Amino acid sequence: MAKVHFVGAGPGDPELITFKGYQLLKSADVVIYAGSLVNPELLNYCTEDCEIFNSASMDLTEIIDEMERGVRENKEVIRLQTGDFSIYGSIREQIEELKKRNIDFTCTSGVSSFLGAASSLGVEYTVPEISQSVIITRMAGRTPVPDKESLRSFAQHQTSMVIFLSVQGIQQVVTELLAGGYQPTTPVAVIYKATWPEEKKIISTLEKIAEQIEAADITKTALIMVGEFLGDEFYYSKLYDASFKHEYRDVKSDD
Repeated sequence: MAKVHFVGAGPGDPELITFKGYQLLKSADVVIYAGSLVNPELLNYCTEDCEIFNSASMDLTEIIDEMERGVRENKEVIRLQTGDFSIYGSIREQIEELKKRNIDFTCTSGVSSFLGAASSLGVEYTVPEISQSVIITRMAGRTPVPDKESLRSFAQHQTSMVIFLSVQGIQQVVTELLAGGYQPTTPVAVIYKATWPEEKKIISTLEKIAEQIEAADITKTALIMVGEFLGDEFYYSKLYDASFKHEYRDVKSDD
């Protein structure tokens, strides 16, 4: 019997899908894609006779029903989801429903938008002696966030932070981050549609970013990146330091 293949579509640029994901799309009989988030240019990789469904207007049961129909007809079904589905991808609920119906599935990871955004800016989240951890989170909305995972509590760590699904409440985000301990001058970048042709980048500080985002009328499909990793201070790692010995390299003398 055929299977359902969950495929991470990447952050937007159609060339940033993995090669395995590309191959699955090329051989797909049925594709159910997250139309509100996935770049439709990715569908150009599909064959002309592939059945394509936009899940933006479908509920969970309708999505699973379509998957089951395809599999029972021995068709290869692709569930194409934005970025990498392991982050805010609602993959768990789909998999649980497939298990109830004894439908096999595979998962092919994708490039998350938080990685695409960092590459677009040419930055590293883990700058030596500045930050060695990354917090990926979101502000509470219709989907609640546990109290112990509030922006205010995470801000106490003063490390690199990427905030999804929250730009529509940018002023509240700033308020919570400042209350948690970030300084008003902490660097911030907001990336709208990272890696898409219409990408926008706004680089500022916590004390100024809300006004700038409101002026740019960015209300969705944007990441908020916060932390000193965006700043001017940095230190070189030991990895390529000529005076640092490890199993692959001896210390080089000045002679």
